[in-house]
Amino acid sequence: MATFTVTHTQRVDGYAVVQTLEATEIGIGQSITVAGTTGFNGTFTVLAVPVYAFTGVDTEGDFTYDTDVLIPNQLLVASAGSDVARDAMSGTITWTQTCTWIVAADVLSWLGISVATANDTAFVGVCTDAANAWAYKARQMAGYQGESLSTAPSSAVKLGTIMYAAALYRERGSVDSFASFGDMAMTAPTGSMGQIMRLLGVRRAQVA
Repeated sequence: MATFTVTHTQRVDGYAVVQTLEATEIGIGQSITVAGTTGFNGTFTVLAVPVYAFTGVDTEGDFTYDTDVLIPNQLLVASAGSDVARDAMSGTITWTQTCTWIVAADVLSWLGISVATANDTAFVGVCTDAANAWAYKARQMAGYQGESLSTAPSSAVKLGTIMYAAALYRERGSVDSFASFGDMAMTAPTGSMGQIMRLLGVRRAQVA
């Protein structure tokens, strides 16, 4: 969970723009909670991340902007109410990202093992959570926006996330790679990072 400071707000044509003090990584389609403001509190889905002053909605329903006025760190959301001119405002934006594309059972099924102790069970959970967070972030950085946090975009993405969680689990107790008893370095049976990247659809042209 991340919290950001609100500095300005405005509302035009049923849409509000909330500006933050710092840059955020919040993207289109993601959920934010605004609190501590006057007239702008609530939970919203981000519809745009404008870099210019918002001027309203045209007759075709498109957002319009004054491209002569550059304003950073803005988030645009649907907000019913009367128009409010842009003005200073105090408050916070809370952004919670909890990706649950895979669960521990998916990882154990792929590994083909049963955990032996409570510590093992906990560690599988940690690896699962880490893989979910990393895969979602990697997809975001590759340009995929507005994806569900609860449902993987495709079977390929889900498998890539599972494989990454499995790789993390298999590296337990090793120095820098897959743990083995061999004297020489060996390729991890959990699959290469290249394969994981291909399944996640990152570092290449987007194909969803």
